[in-house]
Amino acid sequence: MAVSYSQCVQSLKVSLTGSGRCRDNDMKRNCLVFASSTESNSNPVLQSKVDRLLDSVKWDNKGLAVAIAQNVDTGAILMQGFANRDALATTISSRKATFYSRSRSTLWTKGETSQNFINVQDIFLDCDRDSIIYLGKPDGPTCHTGSETCYYTSVLDALKDQPVQGNNLAMTTLYSLESTISQRKAALKNGKPSWTKRLLLDSKLLCSKIREEADELCRTLEENEDNSRTASEMADVLYHAMVLLALKDVKAEEVLEVLRKRFSHSGIEEKRSRVSEN
Repeated sequence: MAVSYSQCVQSLKVSLTGSGRCRDNDMKRNCLVFASSTESNSNPVLQSKVDRLLDSVKWDNKGLAVAIAQNVDTGAILMQGFANRDALATTISSRKATFYSRSRSTLWTKGETSQNFINVQDIFLDCDRDSIIYLGKPDGPTCHTGSETCYYTSVLDALKDQPVQGNNLAMTTLYSLESTISQRKAALKNGKPSWTKRLLLDSKLLCSKIREEADELCRTLEENEDNSRTASEMADVLYHAMVLLALKDVKAEEVLEVLRKRFSHSGIEEKRSRVSEN
């Protein structure tokens, strides 16, 4: 599942290395660097940037703005709360998603009781600068019910009088596919026969299909086939590869996390390191 943002969402560029420096030298002139609250307070230039940033947010008449936490790898909306100036400043300095509790009139960091922190990789403001996205990696379930996210109540299902289930999460296409494959795997001995079940029960067939579909994808380039054909063949590759992931008990989120961690590394250097390790 790709995480996408409209052009009107503006990054605060909080992605840091441990030293507090931008990972990409080319981004330094645009990167607003936040390391620790101590460093910020001891660095007048940095503190000035933070203050200007906080001043630019359009807080409501109670000094609040909507703050949404989103999984950096899956794109899942984890929860929604409110942040005030201090909550946003704390999130910037600690890189832990921090909100303002309207009922308790105090700051609270998600995970301070459960230890299920949301580790913030970046922060975005919308085009009107009156709502915030904390883009991060959760340490565990976000919802107090134990669900992965707080969003598992489908309005359309409710209108059909279908019961609410904590595992019926709001998922985009890729994760809906992963869920369906997982359900097929759980019901291998029961239910109707399906192509997915057949693949799960026959590793040789599965691997041969992955190789076959990958070859067909390459041929769309080599033979200059139209784009719709390329999309179709890529869909086949993804589907069969995800069946293999399910068979190996590897989540798509784990794959996306690996990709994210490679963003700051040269692909050539990464391949060289594999050779040296072998």
